[in-house]
Amino acid sequence: MPTRETLKLHAGLVDDMAMSLGVDLEEAAIGGQLTIDDLTDAVLRCTGCANPAHCQASLQDSNDTRQTPEYCRNRTLLHKLIS
Repeated sequence: MPTRETLKLHAGLVDDMAMSLGVDLEEAAIGGQLTIDDLTDAVLRCTGCANPAHCQASLQDSNDTRQTPEYCRNRTLLHKLIS
């Protein structure tokens, strides 16, 4: 089971990646495009990623990512939410 610190790190990565794509996860949840379970699953999927440091670095290096890395375990979900 992931530690609290690991969950916080990956929750932040999911949110940061979504924001870099122009997706507001809170608005998506309010609008019914995303459930709390979907968001929980996304964070848990992210904890299984082998490249979180690379993901963090790529998010810091670019203000306008506009696409997820190929290895992103939430790629399909996040791209569905792009308006």
